[in-house]
Amino acid sequence: MSTQRIGMDIQEFVSKFKNHPVLFIGTGFSLRYLTHSYSWDNLLSHISFELTGNPEFYYDIKAESEINGEYRYDILATKLESEFNTILSKERDGKFKDINDIFYEKMKDGIKTSRFKIYISSLLKKLEIKPEMQNEIDSLIKTRKNIGSIITTNYDQLIEALFDFSPLIGNNILLSNPYGSVYKIHGCTSDYNNIIITEDDYNKFNNKYELIRAQLLSLFIHNPIIFIGYSISDTNIKQLLRTVFSYVDLNTNLAKNIRDNFLLVEYSKDDMSTEIVEHDIDIEGMSIIRINKIKTDNYNAVYNAISQLVLPVSAMDIRKVQKVWNTIKSGGEIKVKITENLDSLKNEEMVIAVGSEKTIQYVYQTKSEMMENYFKIIDESNHQLIELLNKQKIQTSQFFPIFAFSRICQSLENVMDYKKQQIRKLDEHYKRTHESMNCENMHTTVESIFSDENISNSKKLDCIYHSYFNDKIPHENIKEYLMNSDLKTSTDYRRLLCLYDFKCYSD
Repeated sequence: MSTQRIGMDIQEFVSKFKNHPVLFIGTGFSLRYLTHSYSWDNLLSHISFELTGNPEFYYDIKAESEINGEYRYDILATKLESEFNTILSKERDGKFKDINDIFYEKMKDGIKTSRFKIYISSLLKKLEIKPEMQNEIDSLIKTRKNIGSIITTNYDQLIEALFDFSPLIGNNILLSNPYGSVYKIHGCTSDYNNIIITEDDYNKFNNKYELIRAQLLSLFIHNPIIFIGYSISDTNIKQLLRTVFSYVDLNTNLAKNIRDNFLLVEYSKDDMSTEIVEHDIDIEGMSIIRINKIKTDNYNAVYNAISQLVLPVSAMDIRKVQKVWNTIKSGGEIKVKITENLDSLKNEEMVIAVGSEKTIQYVYQTKSEMMENYFKIIDESNHQLIELLNKQKIQTSQFFPIFAFSRICQSLENVMDYKKQQIRKLDEHYKRTHESMNCENMHTTVESIFSDENISNSKKLDCIYHSYFNDKIPHENIKEYLMNSDLKTSTDYRRLLCLYDFKCYSD
């Protein structure tokens, strides 16, 4: 294998993408961000020690699982599963009583399962982010608007938690739309029966892999693929390259386009490089394949490049179109209005438009939707969506969180007028209701106001507003309430959201 410089950094490389990238995520991703995560070897070693209390037991079965100079972890997992299930069946109320409880409950319901896989799921359930990685996680979340799909061999649910994508597990992979999906090709802790870890699991997986391969192949051909959490020697990468180039002639323009769209992000401790290099990989049974690689510890640079990618339509817009289209196909009620001129539509009617690219130029999210999605839009720094506010008008009677949005999108028009408008409305509401409020000096949390029986239900939200207005309630408590509220379309909610927006993002 050899490496050659191509004189390009990550920002320039990603800016050349013509379609939404797909992330292919491996174990290194979870190891980087979670306080509790395991490599394949460490996971099996941990289970073995918890089961037997003897580290040498693991070394014994590991030695028995060596074939042609390599440890076969699927064989090792098979041996460990057999021992694990046998011991637990003999010790019903022992150390692993909780695992046995779940196992017997499933069996009573007629669902055959493995105690071993139940335990694996329990080990990987906890999703606690390393505090020192939170800044990088924030940068990663900003990429969501530009990511088409994610493919992963990881069992945990970290990706679902960060991206809010729909997980596809087992046979569901074959019946899916790609945008906004996480392909869990080796299973998931949410459905431990589909976890692929033993030799038999892999044999069954490989038998149906041709169908999964066909499903994923179009993604590899049409989208940039970014590998995160794998090393250059990982068998998953080599298998993927073998899959793609067994269908695509290496000497064609299509093969060149695919290679140009592949990027491996390889971890290198304390290396802040942003340089892209070409790397040759020797695939057994095929010729050498050249892919792009960045060897770095500067993942922020990678995520920032993805989040700043500008495409004609965001991946989030495509996901919304698919939801509308699926509702139409299933007989759902969709209001349809045909028009030759977008400007003839009222702002609140503008949800989605389908037509000739000569007449259709904008994809809208209504102001109401933007307020409901306020925190998600901010997390993603979705300036493309926010910029479309220039095609709408914020009425003087409307509450609207202009402060955060104007920070993200510098090209918003009439910003100063809108800010003055919101400040005036916030002050007016405070003064109008001030005399009837006597709670702002008494409460320091949203919860304490809701639990105070001396405050009538009709006054509780105004009391929250007044207490927060006077800096009695911290920002984080208000944010938590707003994010979890079921009243996102109410005036009270929007008013409090705008107060939060002003306090957190005003200059």
